Amino acid sequence: MIKSQLKQRVDHCYQLGVEKGLWTDAAADSYTIEVPKRDGQGDFSTNLAMIVAGKEKRNPREVASQLVELLGGGDALLDKVEIAGPGFVNFFLNRGIWSSVLPKVIEQGDCFGLADFGEGKKVLVEFVSANPTGPLSVGHGRNAILGDSIARVLAAVGYDVQREYYFNDAGRQMRVLGASTKARYLELLGLDNEFPEDGYQGNYIYDIGRRLQEESGDGLKDKDVLFFKDQAQKHIFADIDSTLKRIGIAFDSYFNEHTLYEDGLIDDVVDKLRNKGLVYEKDDATWFKTTEFGQEQDRVIIKNTGEPTYRLPDIAYHREKFRRGFDWMIDIFGADHIATVPDVMAGIRALDLDDSKVTVILHQFVTLLRGGKQVKMSTRKATFVTVDELVDEVGVDALRFFFLMRKPDSQLEFDLDLATSQSQENPVYYVQYAHARLCSIERQAKEQAVAVGELDAADLLLLKEEEELALLKTMAGYPAMIAGAARDLAPHRVIFFLMELAGQFHRYYNKHKVLGENPELTRARLQFCRALRVVLRNGLHLAGLEAPEKM
Repeated sequence: MIKSQLKQRVDHCYQLGVEKGLWTDAAADSYTIEVPKRDGQGDFSTNLAMIVAGKEKRNPREVASQLVELLGGGDALLDKVEIAGPGFVNFFLNRGIWSSVLPKVIEQGDCFGLADFGEGKKVLVEFVSANPTGPLSVGHGRNAILGDSIARVLAAVGYDVQREYYFNDAGRQMRVLGASTKARYLELLGLDNEFPEDGYQGNYIYDIGRRLQEESGDGLKDKDVLFFKDQAQKHIFADIDSTLKRIGIAFDSYFNEHTLYEDGLIDDVVDKLRNKGLVYEKDDATWFKTTEFGQEQDRVIIKNTGEPTYRLPDIAYHREKFRRGFDWMIDIFGADHIATVPDVMAGIRALDLDDSKVTVILHQFVTLLRGGKQVKMSTRKATFVTVDELVDEVGVDALRFFFLMRKPDSQLEFDLDLATSQSQENPVYYVQYAHARLCSIERQAKEQAVAVGELDAADLLLLKEEEELALLKTMAGYPAMIAGAARDLAPHRVIFFLMELAGQFHRYYNKHKVLGENPELTRARLQFCRALRVVLRNGLHLAGLEAPEKM
């Protein structure tokens, strides 16, 4: 927005300098315009002069002086331009320019902040992909919210986004699930059975066994483990799907692992790698020469039991992603996948596919705290906390907000006491209360019959307070924030932005009256609050959160 106006101005002056022979165009795509980190350094700053000087072996302050001369100053956009330090050029914008953001926010409404630089490119975001061996745990919840939020910010800037769940319905874990379910079913019938040593012990296995008993009595006692696996899988995935819908997540597609086997795609990948001399046999196992792709040692892709390791179906699955024509493929995995990711990427390269089209995001684990103490979790025993249980306790909005409050590569401590408190210490309450306050101001204005008038009737230049200027600058930065969050796959920035904007508004509200005695100033501030509400609502909705009108 305002930053883009300044960028256009600097771009024009840079090209003008090229035409005048002041410098070459070698730095055209290298320089940046950023908000300075310290007060007093202007509204924006550029490193253009230092980039040009570095490429052309010149004095950066000399280049900066030439740029300042081309830029001029003292106009509608720029109040003044200064050279600082080794050659930074700092821009001090005309204070009145910031109020120009308000009409654009109000006119664009729900569309404010959206962009189209994604140009409709096809993006596949694969996330959750939890084995259907139990309910979604808290770790799966972080994965789900992270993946969905990345999909949201990418769609907001014009990408054609498809959400996909890789349904891992093959392999040893599924057989263990079947054996665990059969054992519980027989136990409920009072029949002798042996529970698997590494079986799934959660109460949900009893629930599935009890359901089967209620539906079929003892008529299933002679069924094999595969039957019980299929039954358990069906019930568990129905629960997973229900949980995902509850937290506002819907998938566009599901990819079943078993199709890779049924369609011969696993064998085909092995054949392709073998034909390239990248597969060999050793110790009755099949090995992939990952050392050819920078790994320290080769990896087993088929164990001596004849069963593939995780790497092989994952490689085959990614090949299918490429075949389906996606321009960009994003995988959201837990940190426990860190060892297999390089092997899968090696497999992609070995199949002559462009691994630069695949981005893997690994998120760290979640620790639940209650009363300052850690809540223990286990996915096989009956002590783990499910996403549903967490939603029951804190609500969907707190769940989504808290899961996005940290970068994916940071350990996340989820404070249950904080998430359920209705106070300013609770960040989601703090942000949503800002929106509710803005709605309350509008209601009060209507109740008092304040003559707001049309937008163009308000003298926005009356918005001169430092707190108003800070809020205007933050609002103006909303589109750039979304663009950056999309480019860097960093949806946590939406949450950081909302917390900053809400904090600025609460401080402003506590210091200044919106509905005051000066009718002109009141009109300006009501339009100001109207725009604030739009930005807060848009940011909340982008994060998948409600924007309550009353609290």
